[in-house]
Amino acid sequence: MFLRYFYDEKLAQASYMVGCQKTGEAIIIDPARDISPYVKTAEEQSFRITGAAETHIHADFVSGARELEDAFKAKMYLSDEGDQEWKYENLSGVNHHLLKDKDTFTVGNLLFEVIHTPGHTPESISYLLTDKGGGASEPIGIFTGDFVFAGDIGRPDLLEKAAGKQGTAENGAKQMFQSLKKFKELPDYLQVWPGHGAGSACGKSLGAVPSTTAGYEKMVNWALNYESESDFTRALLEDQPEPPVYFAEMKRVNKVGPALLRTLSEVKLTGKSELEDEGIQIIDTRTSAEFAKGHLKGTINIPFNQSFTNWAGWLIDYRKPMVFLTDMENPSEITKALRSIGVDEVHGYGHAGDIVAKASSLESYDEVSPKEIEQKVKEGSVHVLDVRSQSEWQAGHIKGAQHIMLGTLPDRVNEVKDDKEVIVQCGSGMRSAIGVSVLQAHGMKNVKNLTGGFTKWKKETDSETIEK
Repeated sequence: MFLRYFYDEKLAQASYMVGCQKTGEAIIIDPARDISPYVKTAEEQSFRITGAAETHIHADFVSGARELEDAFKAKMYLSDEGDQEWKYENLSGVNHHLLKDKDTFTVGNLLFEVIHTPGHTPESISYLLTDKGGGASEPIGIFTGDFVFAGDIGRPDLLEKAAGKQGTAENGAKQMFQSLKKFKELPDYLQVWPGHGAGSACGKSLGAVPSTTAGYEKMVNWALNYESESDFTRALLEDQPEPPVYFAEMKRVNKVGPALLRTLSEVKLTGKSELEDEGIQIIDTRTSAEFAKGHLKGTINIPFNQSFTNWAGWLIDYRKPMVFLTDMENPSEITKALRSIGVDEVHGYGHAGDIVAKASSLESYDEVSPKEIEQKVKEGSVHVLDVRSQSEWQAGHIKGAQHIMLGTLPDRVNEVKDDKEVIVQCGSGMRSAIGVSVLQAHGMKNVKNLTGGFTKWKKETDSETIEK
């Protein structure tokens, strides 16, 4: 048996290639939309990709199962569990196999057994893997998708918070409690291969290790230590992070089937005149330090780093044409990141340095340190805007600050009190820099960024300026 782990750091998303070395067949579990890493590995290892399996209808990235079916006629193994509203659509003419609890299928000499594990979503399934080719009669591991992570479990509130399905969060939590009973019955030696790692919004305290075991999770995973369903439900629903707004779009796209990448047009380079078109949203992907020095009026700054995909999903409007400014010679990595969350129609790319250098007028903003504004905060002569998450805010914040989580800021700009100088603050100064750009893009002028954020504030200022 062959097993290879793939990880997209921008999405904290894991996928797996499992191959039977005797027959040369391979299957991809929860494939990403960019299938090139799987193709490369298959060629290197002399495998034929014959299958693509999903654990559920994903909400945080565009699945690559249909890409694999299109490229290799790989059979798509998909859940047929859950209610009618959350079943796959548009499967006519596509090589697929719908699965229910206890169903099995083989890839070469590898046996996969389906376990229905609802909770994160109604249709969620997990795959037990047994290496029959190696002579094993018992499973070696389980692909859990968004069911069980290292140190955490999948959140049940996404359908309610992101997709607007009222009442589904509590019901999902109760389903999760029952699913975990199945997990507790699994042998301790079983390897657990989850669909996400630390940084994913699909849970609230995911570990950073790539795999774990059933026995270890039974010992240390907080969710597996509850005997009362009501206590478990309350604990699971508490302090879940805000789900990115693009999750609802991803759920829809993966349900009906995304466009194939080969059908999408190449993204063109764009000139300054096109940036002046009515309705164009401009995203500057340079570092926050470069953006602060000078940028086009109306642009939002989302630096192209590990957090780019997440904040792009939160902050861009899928319905409007968009242009991305970059200093990269080849913006293909930006295109790949955007298409991983379903942003398929980019109007164009512009070279940030050239466009900014030729602009007739620019905006900029200043940064301030905690010491510089501590007295002003005490006097109430500045307004502090905290753009961290709800859980961070509840753990402690600057007295008198206003809290609006960064991802929700574009829709709540009118709530920001701008009768004074506005100081935007997060945990370290990174998210708040994006927040400054959002406020400026909406016409606010007197805005500054707090360097070092709340972390630095706690170290350098009077503790009396902090409250919970």
